[in-house]
Amino acid sequence: MREFSSPPLAAPATGGLADSVYDTAERTPGLVQLSRRAPAGGPPGDRSPVEWLDVTAVQFRDEVTALAKGLLARGVRYGDRVALMSCTRYEWTLFDYALWAIGAIPVPVYPSSAAEQVRWILAETRAVACVVENEDHAMTVGAVCDALPDLAGIWQLDRGCVPELVEDGRSVPDGLVHRQRLGVTPDAVATVVYTSGTTGHPKGCLLTHGHLAAGADAQLAGWHEVFRDTGGVPPATLMFLPLAHIYGRMVQITAVRGAIRIGHHGTLSTDTLLPALTSFRPTYLHAVPYVFERIHQRAREAAEEAGRGELFAQAGEVAIQWAAAREQRTFGDGPGPSAALRLRHHAYDRLVYQRLRAVLGGRVRNLISGGSTLGRELALFFAGIGTTVYEGYGLTESSAAITANPPRRTKAGTVGRPLPGASVAIAGDGEVWVRGDTVFAGYLNHPRCTRQALQEGWLATGDLGSLDEDGYLSITGRKKDLIVTSSGKNVAPAALEDRVRAHPLISQCLVVGDNRPHLTALVTLDPPALAHWLKSHGREQLDIWAVLADPELHTEIQRAIAAANTTVSRAESIRAFRLLPEQFSIEQGLLTPSLKLRRQAILQLHAADIEELYAP
Repeated sequence: MREFSSPPLAAPATGGLADSVYDTAERTPGLVQLSRRAPAGGPPGDRSPVEWLDVTAVQFRDEVTALAKGLLARGVRYGDRVALMSCTRYEWTLFDYALWAIGAIPVPVYPSSAAEQVRWILAETRAVACVVENEDHAMTVGAVCDALPDLAGIWQLDRGCVPELVEDGRSVPDGLVHRQRLGVTPDAVATVVYTSGTTGHPKGCLLTHGHLAAGADAQLAGWHEVFRDTGGVPPATLMFLPLAHIYGRMVQITAVRGAIRIGHHGTLSTDTLLPALTSFRPTYLHAVPYVFERIHQRAREAAEEAGRGELFAQAGEVAIQWAAAREQRTFGDGPGPSAALRLRHHAYDRLVYQRLRAVLGGRVRNLISGGSTLGRELALFFAGIGTTVYEGYGLTESSAAITANPPRRTKAGTVGRPLPGASVAIAGDGEVWVRGDTVFAGYLNHPRCTRQALQEGWLATGDLGSLDEDGYLSITGRKKDLIVTSSGKNVAPAALEDRVRAHPLISQCLVVGDNRPHLTALVTLDPPALAHWLKSHGREQLDIWAVLADPELHTEIQRAIAAANTTVSRAESIRAFRLLPEQFSIEQGLLTPSLKLRRQAILQLHAADIEELYAP
């Protein structure tokens, strides 16, 4: 195997994750550690003006202690598992650290989970309680609680469970919490995070306090300047990724451990996210490619509606060229942007780029992308407007990021180099293997699956990739997603699908072709982009079937397919496509909660569409 490693950091010798809350409060009690979202006029997620209420380090410590006392009063003990089922909000972080302070184990559950999924997770973990956000979640848990003999309580955030628990814990001495906390060691299990899984039941990954602390410390050590590049204001980030996903969870842990101010926002919808960014004004952001794609698309549509579409397109091309030239200079492959390109870039900065940065709050200098692969051109675009993109890679089993692009040496289109203490190798069949202090302890109750995943300390990721001469990793697809055509051609569809999705009209693309003579694709359209396209082409909002039959729309999508095909051989090209009337969704069971395609479910649901694509 080809291998690349980074020098290790000293592993945490003692203590658990909650210690950082108490340490920060001791060192800098007045530091603003969090900001609570307090909408004026509606619940979290609405479009009302947002007010942010600061929480200092000492206030957060006291709230954590008070809630921890309440949990003890309700019978939660060291090693007990408590499920958290909510969108991203302040109370999730509060519960995480209160549970960790007494040695209990939070188990995240996606708020979109079906009753059977909830039953599976709560039964397998033997959760003693479940924190839910609202009445719908409470009903979901209530529908299966008869099958959960260990479940002693359902606590609802929107019905004031936090103040109730705090009140119950008033008679519990603070010293009991501290004694519990001091008993937590790095090898103690901190959380059980269930993989979203594209097939079958999800499996619970056992992640220790040491795993999560090592991942956070590696990011803070290697990317300190990224987090602290703020233009003179205190560092701050807005968390809108699901805290049920390991990526969002590690954003939280890294920020709390690094004494970086964090705010919470509950959805990935750009309609509510953009106003939250404007009011919170973060200095850096973590997001998934979907968010960057939607921000770029909405900016382009707004420019076109204002009659500035051509200006936006030209500015975008200059941004990409400028960022690519700077990257080439960094790696000794070119002289950097020419004088003419620098002048054009400076002019567009005043006309376009400043406005785009303002959409992100006006202070963001660095963007960190993970969860799936970000297209090279989109990464260069954001770098060109003045917000450097650091793409990384990881899995639930590796406590999120195990590689990332290093400061001042980013390679757009790659997921960077191993983090401190991590190693990456490419097996003979192209599979990516990783190892390091962040790799998990195994799957709960699944020793056979653990043995299959972990081989002599290496984690077989199931992803396909390559390492370049500088140790930068590129991900090319999933091993299990490989398509083998009837002629024996092996095709990894992910890169081709990503190129098709780069077209602003296209939301999702699934390439088909296993045991078929050639490749075809199922394509869904982005509703706002489609509405914008219809308006700009003088069309009325017609019945969806009439829209899908529009010859001009088909021609537009065919251009996107043709452009993607230019990057592959004819044997790997898409020969036909089918436009579908609605997007693949979590509710249909066609997407995982982390927005990955459930390929087999889609193939089964659309079997008739696929047969028509191959009809003579």
